[in-house]
Amino acid sequence: MFTGIIEELGTVTAIERGADSARLTVHGPLVTSDAEHGASIAVNGVCLTVVEHGGGSFTVDVMAETLTRTSLGALAPGARVNLERAMAASSRFGGHVVQGHVDGTATVTAREPGERWEVVRFAMPPALARYLVEKGSITVDGVSLTVVDVSDDTFSVSLIPTTLELTTLGATAVGGLVNLEVDVLAKYVERLLAARLARTEVSA
Repeated sequence: MFTGIIEELGTVTAIERGADSARLTVHGPLVTSDAEHGASIAVNGVCLTVVEHGGGSFTVDVMAETLTRTSLGALAPGARVNLERAMAASSRFGGHVVQGHVDGTATVTAREPGERWEVVRFAMPPALARYLVEKGSITVDGVSLTVVDVSDDTFSVSLIPTTLELTTLGATAVGGLVNLEVDVLAKYVERLLAARLARTEVSA
């Protein structure tokens, strides 16, 4: 489990592409400082498993499903990525519950700069809109953010100076692709209510 509080901006140093998979190497001295084989590190919000590490870098295998459903398939050497280690049981919970399981991708449609902050709007798959609420939580490229407003197929967030400086979202241009993970609590509530409604209809 993760919290959506980015620890480090890493750099993709190598990508080995196979027929239906890829092996990704990322330089991230902080997140590899205590890395072990099998450890989980979120890369742009995608939970990946460390298979090799050393020299401040780590390597992960990325399967076809992940390449298809996330923005990782578009990465190239030199790309900057948001990194977060799996949460320790003794850590402070600074963001919200993030699984590292991407629900879909979104595209940046507008950036509105303020004095020291920016409002960024995204176009998202309409099927995800029902999980977003004003002032609720959303994970964008691994960053825990608060929803400013939401429509049937768009939403916006406000980015503070720290987020603009210390994550990839500060440099993601209009048209850029990002990974989305909706609040898992919303999905559980939907599932429970659907089951209860189904039982009610059967007994009616």
